[in-house]
Amino acid sequence: MFDLRLEEIPLPAGKKDRDNLISWLIDTLCLHRRREDSASDELGTFSPIHRILSEHLLKFPDKGFETRELAEELGLTPAAIHHHFARLVSAGIISTTSGKGWKIYYLVGGSITNAIENMKSRSTIIHKQRIKILDDLWNRGKKTTMKIELPPDGKPSALIRIKEWGPLLENENDISRFMADIGLLGERPGRENKSDSLSVKVFQMLLNSGSPISIDEAAEECEGPKPRVGRILERFRGTGMVERVARTDRLSTALWSAMTTQHMRRGEDWLLKKGGFQRLSVPNSILKHLKNNTCSPEIISRTLKSLEPRDQMLLLNLLGGRLPLGYRLVGTTVDLLKRKSIDDLERIFRRIERVGKTLSELENQ
Repeated sequence: MFDLRLEEIPLPAGKKDRDNLISWLIDTLCLHRRREDSASDELGTFSPIHRILSEHLLKFPDKGFETRELAEELGLTPAAIHHHFARLVSAGIISTTSGKGWKIYYLVGGSITNAIENMKSRSTIIHKQRIKILDDLWNRGKKTTMKIELPPDGKPSALIRIKEWGPLLENENDISRFMADIGLLGERPGRENKSDSLSVKVFQMLLNSGSPISIDEAAEECEGPKPRVGRILERFRGTGMVERVARTDRLSTALWSAMTTQHMRRGEDWLLKKGGFQRLSVPNSILKHLKNNTCSPEIISRTLKSLEPRDQMLLLNLLGGRLPLGYRLVGTTVDLLKRKSIDDLERIFRRIERVGKTLSELENQ
C-alpha cells in the first residue's frame, strides 16, 4: 500500500554534497526517526537506509538487489533489511519482483528522477482523491473572517501524510480514517483513530466553527484536558491545514482587561498620556466607568464603536495588552483549504525534484 510521509525541510546548505543530499531526502521522506542533535553521525551516513541508497540503489540504479545479498554486505539480518526496503516500497521509491526464493528490489524507473516523478504523480492523485471528503465535512458557514485579520502566528513546516484509501477498521469512521491517513493524528494514532476520540471531536469542532476557537473553548466543548487539547491543535497546525491567529473578535475584552489593569496600577494620568487615550481621542466616559468600577467589555465595545478597528489595535498595544490566540481551518472556503494543502504538497515535491536532479547529475559525473 502506498503510504508516504513528507516533512517540509529547508534545502541543505551543501547542494553538491552527495551524502548531505541523501540525508536530506531520507529526512524529508521520514524514512527514519529524526536524529538527536548530539548524535556522532550527524548526517546519518552510517545508517542502514542511507547506505542502501548511497552504496547500492543510487550507485547502481539499473540493478536489482536481494535482501540476503545486502544483509551480508551491511552486517544486518535479512529481516532488518526487509524492514528498510518495506519503507522505501510504501513511499514509492522502489519496487519489487520475485527472484529465486528471494524478493528483488529495484529503483522505480531505473533512476532517482524517474522514481521521484512516479512518487509525485501517485501522491498528487491520491491526495486530491482523499481531501474530497472535506466537501461533505465542511460546515463553517459564510462568516469565516473577523473584522480585523492579522497574519497567522508563525508558520510551522508542513508534515503531510499521503496514504491510499483502505476499508474501515473496527471503531473507525470515515472522518477518523481520513484524519489518520492525512497525518492529523500523528505518526502513531493509537486510540485516536477511533470515531469518538478527542482528536476527532476537536477536528469536527473546527469544521463547524466559523471563528477561531481557543484551547479553553475546545477543552470545554470536547470535554478534554487543556494540555492534551493544546497538543492536538498544534499537531493539526503542523499539517498546514490549521492556522493559529490572533482573536481580534475578542478585542473589546482584551481592551477592557488592559484598561482595568493599567488604571489600577498607574492611574488616569498614565492612561491619558502614555496609554493613548488623548492620542486616539478615547471618550472620557470610559475613564468615568473605570473610576466607578462599572466598566465592562460591552461598554468598551459600544463606546469605541466609532474608533477605527486598527486604532483600537493601536490602543491595545499602547496599553500593553495582548490578544488571545485561536485555531481555525485555513481558508474561508473548502476549496481554498484544499488548494492550500495541494500547494504545500507541490512545494515539498519541487524541493525533492531539485535534490533528485542534483543526485542524478552527481552520479553521472
